[in-house]
Amino acid sequence: MLESSKVPALTRAIEIMNLIARRGPLPAAAIIAELAIPKSTAYLLLTELKRHRFISVDVNDNYCLWTKLVELAEHALSKIDLRDISRSRLTQLMEQTNLLCHLGIIDNENAYYILKIESPSTISVRSHEGKSLSLSRSGIGKCLLAWQPEAQRDRIIDSLDFTAKTPHTLTSPEQLRNELNNIRRQGWSYDHGEDYVDVRCVAAPVFNGRNELTAAISVVGTRLQINDDNRDLLASQTIACARDISRLLGWRSPFELQTA
Repeated sequence: MLESSKVPALTRAIEIMNLIARRGPLPAAAIIAELAIPKSTAYLLLTELKRHRFISVDVNDNYCLWTKLVELAEHALSKIDLRDISRSRLTQLMEQTNLLCHLGIIDNENAYYILKIESPSTISVRSHEGKSLSLSRSGIGKCLLAWQPEAQRDRIIDSLDFTAKTPHTLTSPEQLRNELNNIRRQGWSYDHGEDYVDVRCVAAPVFNGRNELTAAISVVGTRLQINDDNRDLLASQTIACARDISRLLGWRSPFELQTA
């Protein structure tokens, strides 16, 4: 509460920004009424926040959040270790599924595992942190490619080698594009033994606070561990984990944004 704050002006400034973040651009009168701030104090705070680029005034004389917050967010996010953020939740997914779990990223036109959470299962799949992944034959690779900007996605597809490694490998750009469209619609990807004939993988995307793809996570097992009987359940568990990690990065679902 404002009465218990040792720095009431700072508290009020933060409340103003939180209100605009929840409600969108607002006129000064609405901010004053909503937060019960004295008019003179409110205008002083709004002026100071505007001077430091925390807020701005749009063409309708409404106050909106502005570039200083983006600048500070960029600095904060640059200090965040994605692996540290993901490790705890990915470990929970491993315990939930009893399967090997990975976190992967795309860098230009290459994908890599950057975190591996090993499963105690007696049936294991070999992998390692730093391993390069196929963008057309792996669950994480296809997931990362599916959410690339269209121009970047097309450039990558044009550079790929579609030589079949197993009977299930996608062997043409058209097949891959159809697969990527399906992945975006359903929200997860599946490697049906496309790189290694006996390996299966379910993957889901991780987004940041700007709703940009940051990474992808996966559960990996043999064809005995992941099959038609449990694939959809594993997909829902993987998606839930990916969304939890995304929220830690500032992402919010459309429903959460509508009800904020």
